Amino acid sequence: MMQEIAVLDYTNELFRYMDKFPEACILVVGDIIMDEYIWGDVSRISPEAPVPVVDVQNQTKMLGGAANVLNNIVSLGGRAILCGVIGDDPTGWEILERMKPMGLETGGIVMEPYRPTSIKTRIIAHNQQVVRFDRESRKGIQDESRDKLLRTVEAHLGEIGAVVVADYGKGVISEGLMKSLRDLLRDTGVPLAVDPKIGNFNCYHSVDVITPNHHEAGAFSRVEIIDEETLIRAGRQMLEELACGTVLVTQGKEGMTLFEKNGEISHIPTVAKKVFDVTGAGDTVISTFCLGLALGMDMKSAAVISNFAAGIVVGEVGTTTVKVDELRKVVLDRLK
Repeated sequence: MMQEIAVLDYTNELFRYMDKFPEACILVVGDIIMDEYIWGDVSRISPEAPVPVVDVQNQTKMLGGAANVLNNIVSLGGRAILCGVIGDDPTGWEILERMKPMGLETGGIVMEPYRPTSIKTRIIAHNQQVVRFDRESRKGIQDESRDKLLRTVEAHLGEIGAVVVADYGKGVISEGLMKSLRDLLRDTGVPLAVDPKIGNFNCYHSVDVITPNHHEAGAFSRVEIIDEETLIRAGRQMLEELACGTVLVTQGKEGMTLFEKNGEISHIPTVAKKVFDVTGAGDTVISTFCLGLALGMDMKSAAVISNFAAGIVVGEVGTTTVKVDELRKVVLDRLK
Protein backbone atom coordinates (compact mmCIF):
# COMPACT_ATOMS: atom_id res chain seq x y z
CA MET A 1 0.00 0.00 0.00
CA MET A 2 1.08 3.56 -0.70
CA GLN A 3 1.43 5.89 2.26
CA GLU A 4 1.33 9.68 1.89
CA ILE A 5 4.16 11.43 3.70
CA ALA A 6 3.25 14.33 5.99
CA VAL A 7 6.01 16.74 4.98
CA LEU A 8 5.57 18.86 8.11
CA ASP A 9 6.86 15.93 10.17
CA TYR A 10 10.25 16.33 8.50
CA THR A 11 10.84 20.07 8.76
CA ASN A 12 13.21 20.06 11.76
CA GLU A 13 15.40 17.44 10.11
CA LEU A 14 15.37 19.35 6.82
CA PHE A 15 16.70 22.52 8.44
CA ARG A 16 19.41 20.55 10.23
CA TYR A 17 20.66 18.99 7.02
CA MET A 18 20.40 22.15 4.91
CA ASP A 19 22.92 23.72 7.27
CA LYS A 20 25.30 20.82 6.50
CA PHE A 21 25.11 21.04 2.69
CA PRO A 22 28.60 22.66 2.47
CA GLU A 23 30.06 19.48 3.98
CA ALA A 24 28.90 17.32 1.06
CA CYS A 25 30.82 16.65 -2.16
CA ILE A 26 29.03 15.04 -5.11
CA LEU A 27 30.66 13.75 -8.28
CA VAL A 28 28.52 14.18 -11.40
CA VAL A 29 29.21 12.21 -14.57
CA GLY A 30 27.17 12.58 -17.73
CA ASP A 31 26.30 14.57 -20.82
CA ILE A 32 27.34 18.23 -20.68
CA ILE A 33 25.02 20.58 -22.57
CA MET A 34 24.77 24.31 -23.19
CA ASP A 35 21.18 25.51 -22.72
CA GLU A 36 20.44 28.53 -24.91
CA TYR A 37 17.26 30.61 -24.63
CA ILE A 38 16.00 33.10 -27.19
CA TRP A 39 13.30 35.29 -25.64
CA GLY A 40 10.81 37.32 -27.65
CA ASP A 41 7.24 38.27 -28.51
CA VAL A 42 4.82 36.98 -31.11
CA SER A 43 2.37 39.39 -32.76
CA ARG A 44 1.97 37.96 -36.26
CA ILE A 45 2.05 34.81 -38.37
CA SER A 46 4.63 34.40 -41.11
CA PRO A 47 3.33 34.97 -44.67
CA GLU A 48 5.73 32.24 -45.80
CA ALA A 49 4.27 29.43 -43.68
CA PRO A 50 1.65 29.05 -40.91
CA VAL A 51 4.19 29.62 -38.12
CA PRO A 52 4.58 32.44 -35.57
CA VAL A 53 7.16 35.16 -36.15
CA VAL A 54 9.18 35.78 -32.98
CA ASP A 55 10.54 39.28 -32.45
CA VAL A 56 13.70 38.51 -30.47
CA GLN A 57 14.20 40.64 -27.35
CA ASN A 58 16.95 38.81 -25.47
CA GLN A 59 19.23 35.79 -25.50
CA THR A 60 20.64 33.88 -22.52
CA LYS A 61 22.83 30.82 -22.02
CA MET A 62 23.12 28.45 -19.05
CA LEU A 63 25.02 25.30 -18.22
CA GLY A 64 22.75 22.36 -18.95
CA GLY A 65 22.55 18.58 -18.66
CA ALA A 66 25.11 17.19 -16.22
CA ALA A 67 26.47 20.73 -15.83
CA ASN A 68 23.06 21.86 -14.57
CA VAL A 69 23.15 19.11 -11.94
CA LEU A 70 26.52 20.53 -10.89
CA ASN A 71 24.99 24.03 -10.89
CA ASN A 72 22.20 22.89 -8.57
CA ILE A 73 24.60 21.28 -6.11
CA VAL A 74 26.79 24.40 -5.96
CA SER A 75 23.77 26.71 -5.69
CA LEU A 76 22.59 24.75 -2.64
CA GLY A 77 26.00 25.19 -1.02
CA GLY A 78 27.48 21.76 -1.74
CA ARG A 79 30.74 20.94 -3.49
CA ALA A 80 30.71 19.21 -6.87
CA ILE A 81 33.06 17.61 -9.38
CA LEU A 82 31.97 17.30 -13.01
CA CYS A 83 33.00 14.53 -15.40
CA GLY A 84 31.85 14.66 -19.00
CA VAL A 85 32.77 15.26 -22.63
CA ILE A 86 32.62 18.43 -24.70
CA GLY A 87 33.87 19.37 -28.15
CA ASP A 88 36.99 21.38 -28.93
CA ASP A 89 34.81 24.21 -30.24
CA PRO A 90 33.71 27.71 -29.09
CA THR A 91 30.81 26.33 -27.04
CA GLY A 92 33.05 23.82 -25.29
CA TRP A 93 35.53 26.54 -24.34
CA GLU A 94 32.65 28.76 -23.19
CA ILE A 95 31.47 26.01 -20.83
CA LEU A 96 34.94 25.85 -19.28
CA GLU A 97 35.03 29.65 -18.92
CA ARG A 98 31.62 29.67 -17.22
CA MET A 99 32.87 27.18 -14.64
CA LYS A 100 35.91 29.23 -13.64
CA PRO A 101 34.05 31.87 -11.54
CA MET A 102 32.44 28.99 -9.63
CA GLY A 103 35.88 27.88 -8.47
CA LEU A 104 35.36 24.37 -9.82
CA GLU A 105 38.04 22.11 -11.21
CA THR A 106 37.68 21.13 -14.85
CA GLY A 107 40.09 18.19 -14.92
CA GLY A 108 37.22 15.71 -15.28
CA ILE A 109 35.98 17.35 -18.49
CA VAL A 110 37.36 15.75 -21.65
CA MET A 111 37.54 17.56 -24.99
CA GLU A 112 37.05 15.39 -28.09
CA PRO A 113 38.44 17.27 -31.14
CA TYR A 114 35.87 16.19 -33.72
CA ARG A 115 32.81 16.07 -31.48
CA PRO A 116 30.41 19.06 -31.31
CA THR A 117 29.45 20.33 -27.88
CA SER A 118 25.73 19.71 -27.33
CA ILE A 119 23.55 22.83 -27.58
CA LYS A 120 19.80 22.94 -26.90
CA THR A 121 18.23 26.15 -28.16
CA ARG A 122 14.73 27.04 -26.97
CA ILE A 123 12.72 29.92 -28.40
CA ILE A 124 10.39 31.37 -25.76
CA ALA A 125 7.57 33.81 -26.48
CA HIS A 126 5.12 35.08 -23.83
CA ASN A 127 6.59 32.57 -21.34
CA GLN A 128 5.80 29.63 -23.63
CA GLN A 129 8.25 27.51 -25.60
CA VAL A 130 7.60 27.94 -29.32
CA VAL A 131 10.22 25.51 -30.62
CA ARG A 132 13.46 23.81 -29.60
CA PHE A 133 16.33 22.83 -31.84
CA ASP A 134 19.35 20.73 -30.91
CA ARG A 135 22.89 20.70 -32.27
CA GLU A 136 24.73 17.62 -31.06
CA SER A 137 26.22 14.19 -31.64
CA ARG A 138 24.68 11.16 -29.95
CA LYS A 139 27.38 8.66 -30.86
CA GLY A 140 29.31 7.00 -28.05
CA ILE A 141 32.38 8.71 -26.67
CA GLN A 142 35.86 7.37 -27.42
CA ASP A 143 37.28 4.61 -25.18
CA GLU A 144 40.13 6.93 -24.20
CA SER A 145 37.61 9.57 -23.06
CA ARG A 146 35.69 7.00 -20.98
CA ASP A 147 38.91 5.86 -19.30
CA LYS A 148 39.81 9.47 -18.43
CA LEU A 149 36.40 9.96 -16.80
CA LEU A 150 36.82 6.81 -14.73
CA ARG A 151 40.32 7.84 -13.61
CA THR A 152 38.83 11.11 -12.32
CA VAL A 153 36.18 9.22 -10.36
CA GLU A 154 38.81 6.92 -8.87
CA ALA A 155 41.02 9.85 -7.90
CA HIS A 156 38.21 11.46 -5.89
CA LEU A 157 36.77 8.39 -4.13
CA GLY A 158 38.11 9.52 -0.77
CA GLU A 159 36.17 12.80 -0.73
CA ILE A 160 32.84 12.21 -2.48
CA GLY A 161 29.59 11.32 -0.71
CA ALA A 162 27.61 10.28 -3.79
CA VAL A 163 27.94 9.82 -7.55
CA VAL A 164 25.22 11.15 -9.84
CA VAL A 165 24.89 9.84 -13.40
CA ALA A 166 23.08 12.44 -15.52
CA ASP A 167 22.15 10.63 -18.73
CA TYR A 168 20.83 12.77 -21.57
CA GLY A 169 21.47 10.21 -24.30
CA LYS A 170 24.35 12.12 -25.90
CA GLY A 171 26.85 9.25 -25.81
CA VAL A 172 28.68 9.52 -22.48
CA ILE A 173 26.72 6.85 -20.61
CA SER A 174 27.20 3.26 -21.73
CA GLU A 175 27.03 -0.24 -20.26
CA GLY A 176 30.82 -0.29 -20.02
CA LEU A 177 31.00 3.00 -18.14
CA MET A 178 28.23 1.98 -15.72
CA LYS A 179 29.83 -1.41 -15.01
CA SER A 180 33.13 0.30 -14.24
CA LEU A 181 31.39 2.82 -11.96
CA ARG A 182 29.68 0.00 -10.05
CA ASP A 183 33.02 -1.79 -9.69
CA LEU A 184 34.76 1.37 -8.44
CA LEU A 185 32.05 2.13 -5.88
CA ARG A 186 31.57 -1.43 -4.61
CA ASP A 187 32.18 -1.65 -0.84
CA THR A 188 32.80 2.12 -0.56
CA GLY A 189 29.36 3.00 0.81
CA VAL A 190 29.09 5.78 -1.80
CA PRO A 191 25.62 5.66 -3.41
CA LEU A 192 25.34 5.57 -7.20
CA ALA A 193 22.29 7.51 -8.43
CA VAL A 194 20.97 7.78 -12.00
CA ASP A 195 18.74 10.31 -13.71
CA PRO A 196 17.77 7.99 -16.58
CA LYS A 197 17.13 8.29 -20.29
CA ILE A 198 14.60 6.21 -22.22
CA GLY A 199 16.52 3.70 -24.32
CA ASN A 200 19.42 3.31 -21.89
CA PHE A 201 17.74 1.32 -19.12
CA ASN A 202 19.90 -1.71 -19.91
CA CYS A 203 22.80 0.30 -18.42
CA TYR A 204 21.29 0.94 -14.99
CA HIS A 205 21.20 -2.48 -13.31
CA SER A 206 22.08 -2.62 -9.60
CA VAL A 207 22.34 1.13 -9.01
CA ASP A 208 21.41 2.46 -5.59
CA VAL A 209 18.94 5.14 -6.74
CA ILE A 210 17.14 5.87 -9.99
CA THR A 211 14.91 8.93 -10.47
CA PRO A 212 12.71 8.54 -13.59
CA ASN A 213 9.81 10.84 -14.36
CA HIS A 214 6.47 9.10 -14.85
CA HIS A 215 6.92 8.98 -18.65
CA GLU A 216 10.28 7.23 -18.30
CA ALA A 217 8.93 4.82 -15.67
CA GLY A 218 5.97 4.01 -17.91
CA ALA A 219 8.20 3.46 -20.95
CA PHE A 220 10.45 1.06 -19.04
CA SER A 221 7.60 -0.96 -17.56
CA ARG A 222 5.45 -0.82 -20.72
CA VAL A 223 2.62 0.54 -18.56
CA GLU A 224 0.71 3.77 -19.16
CA ILE A 225 0.72 5.44 -15.74
CA ILE A 226 -2.77 6.89 -15.29
CA ASP A 227 -3.56 6.18 -11.64
CA GLU A 228 -2.14 4.84 -8.39
CA GLU A 229 -2.46 1.21 -9.47
CA THR A 230 -0.45 1.64 -12.68
CA LEU A 231 2.12 3.81 -10.88
CA ILE A 232 2.71 1.12 -8.27
CA ARG A 233 2.97 -1.56 -10.95
CA ALA A 234 5.58 0.46 -12.85
CA GLY A 235 7.63 1.35 -9.77
CA ARG A 236 7.71 -2.21 -8.45
CA GLN A 237 8.63 -3.57 -11.87
CA MET A 238 11.54 -1.14 -12.12
CA LEU A 239 12.79 -2.12 -8.66
CA GLU A 240 12.64 -5.81 -9.50
CA GLU A 241 13.93 -5.86 -13.08
CA LEU A 242 16.77 -3.40 -12.52
CA ALA A 243 17.62 -4.86 -9.09
CA CYS A 244 18.17 -1.33 -7.82
CA GLY A 245 17.90 -0.09 -4.26
CA THR A 246 15.41 2.76 -4.59
CA VAL A 247 13.15 4.20 -7.29
CA LEU A 248 11.92 7.81 -7.03
CA VAL A 249 9.28 8.55 -9.66
CA THR A 250 8.71 12.26 -10.25
CA GLN A 251 5.22 13.21 -11.42
CA GLY A 252 5.21 16.95 -12.03
CA LYS A 253 2.22 18.61 -10.38
CA GLU A 254 1.34 15.29 -8.71
CA GLY A 255 4.53 15.27 -6.63
CA MET A 256 6.74 12.18 -6.42
CA THR A 257 6.57 8.58 -5.22
CA LEU A 258 9.36 6.68 -3.47
CA PHE A 259 9.71 2.90 -3.89
CA GLU A 260 12.14 1.28 -1.46
CA LYS A 261 13.68 -2.17 -1.59
CA ASN A 262 11.98 -3.14 1.70
CA GLY A 263 8.59 -2.83 -0.03
CA GLU A 264 7.60 0.55 1.37
CA ILE A 265 5.92 2.97 -1.05
CA SER A 266 5.66 6.63 -0.01
CA HIS A 267 3.98 9.47 -1.89
CA ILE A 268 5.12 13.06 -1.40
CA PRO A 269 2.54 15.61 -2.64
CA THR A 270 3.89 18.59 -4.55
CA VAL A 271 4.53 21.86 -2.74
CA ALA A 272 4.61 23.85 -6.00
CA LYS A 273 2.05 26.65 -6.13
CA LYS A 274 2.21 26.84 -9.92
CA VAL A 275 3.85 24.69 -12.58
CA PHE A 276 5.15 26.79 -15.48
CA ASP A 277 8.03 24.71 -16.81
CA VAL A 278 9.50 21.35 -15.77
CA THR A 279 12.77 21.97 -17.66
CA GLY A 280 15.64 21.02 -15.36
CA ALA A 281 13.35 19.82 -12.55
CA GLY A 282 14.86 16.33 -12.73
CA ASP A 283 18.34 17.83 -12.29
CA THR A 284 17.16 19.66 -9.17
CA VAL A 285 15.53 16.54 -7.74
CA ILE A 286 18.56 14.27 -8.08
CA SER A 287 20.95 17.03 -6.92
CA THR A 288 19.05 17.74 -3.71
CA PHE A 289 18.24 14.08 -3.09
CA CYS A 290 21.91 13.08 -3.33
CA LEU A 291 23.10 15.98 -1.18
CA GLY A 292 20.83 14.58 1.50
CA LEU A 293 22.07 11.01 1.03
CA ALA A 294 25.70 12.12 1.09
CA LEU A 295 25.10 13.66 4.52
CA GLY A 296 23.34 10.60 5.94
CA MET A 297 19.67 11.43 5.34
CA ASP A 298 17.29 8.49 5.04
CA MET A 299 15.51 8.00 1.72
CA LYS A 300 12.19 9.54 2.79
CA SER A 301 13.78 12.67 4.21
CA ALA A 302 15.94 13.09 1.11
CA ALA A 303 12.85 12.71 -1.07
CA VAL A 304 10.94 15.32 0.92
CA ILE A 305 13.70 17.91 0.65
CA SER A 306 14.13 17.26 -3.09
CA ASN A 307 10.37 17.72 -3.51
CA PHE A 308 10.59 21.17 -1.90
CA ALA A 309 13.45 22.10 -4.24
CA ALA A 310 11.56 20.86 -7.31
CA GLY A 311 8.55 22.93 -6.28
CA ILE A 312 10.67 26.06 -6.68
CA VAL A 313 12.15 25.37 -10.14
CA VAL A 314 8.89 24.33 -11.82
CA GLY A 315 7.52 27.78 -10.98
CA GLU A 316 10.13 29.40 -13.25
CA VAL A 317 10.45 29.38 -17.04
CA GLY A 318 13.67 27.86 -18.38
CA THR A 319 16.59 26.08 -16.74
CA THR A 320 17.08 27.38 -13.22
CA THR A 321 18.65 26.41 -9.90
CA VAL A 322 17.67 26.64 -6.24
CA LYS A 323 19.57 28.59 -3.61
CA VAL A 324 19.61 27.21 -0.10
CA ASP A 325 18.00 30.40 1.28
CA GLU A 326 15.09 29.91 -1.15
CA LEU A 327 14.76 26.33 0.03
CA ARG A 328 14.69 27.38 3.67
CA LYS A 329 12.04 30.00 2.88
CA VAL A 330 9.71 27.58 1.11
CA VAL A 331 9.96 25.12 4.00
CA LEU A 332 9.24 27.93 6.48
CA ASP A 333 6.25 29.06 4.41
CA ARG A 334 4.85 25.55 4.62
CA LEU A 335 4.96 25.75 8.42
CA LYS A 336 2.76 28.86 8.48
